[in-house]
Amino acid sequence: MEGIASLWVQAIIGTLVLFFGGGIIALILGVLVGAMRVSPIPIARGVGAVYVNWIRNTPLTLVMFFFAFAIPILLGQRINAIALATVALGIYTATYVAETIRSGVNTVPVGQAEAARALGLTFGQVMSLVVMPQAFRSVVPPMMSVLIALLKNTTVAAGFSVLNLGSVSANLSEHREAGGTGNIFLEMVSGANQLLTLLLIAAIFVVLVLLLAWLQRVLEKKWRVER
Repeated sequence: MEGIASLWVQAIIGTLVLFFGGGIIALILGVLVGAMRVSPIPIARGVGAVYVNWIRNTPLTLVMFFFAFAIPILLGQRINAIALATVALGIYTATYVAETIRSGVNTVPVGQAEAARALGLTFGQVMSLVVMPQAFRSVVPPMMSVLIALLKNTTVAAGFSVLNLGSVSANLSEHREAGGTGNIFLEMVSGANQLLTLLLIAAIFVVLVLLLAWLQRVLEKKWRVER
């Protein structure tokens, strides 16, 4: 039973590492690409557009496959599977973050940016001091949708030898006992009853999504007051 409990803990930790690590990469890279998408510099806009259209239109499984198999070959060394999966998730999700940021920037009146430039502010200062603070307020709901999608997409890493909630059911097969135990909870956590195990996994994801929804309400309330 200790081995089963340890497997669940590692699976939950694996999912959280993929989510938070991928989320940090996606937010940082997505903001940069989103800024490039609205940049007055044609080359920057072009690079941002190519990145978004190329990565976003590629299935996540293929992106994950590239990082899991091609990157180690290109670098000539083995790399931690969860690290590769985290980077893949971050790069893939960054495209959706970038488009969310771009849509938020488009909600800011053009006159405000023009007035800021008339005062002598650079493009970077206009974006960081005038446009982005207002854009972030309007993108909270769609950004949370992107993060929820990221949380669900962590299960894709299960197909690439990364232990997380998406792979815990298969890994429990090594500890599965023949027949029922008569205890619903034990059958659920041990994998003796696959349906109950899947319901438990789904319940954990529901709890995590509800936490993100609560965070969204907190941020919306906070920034609505600041307006």
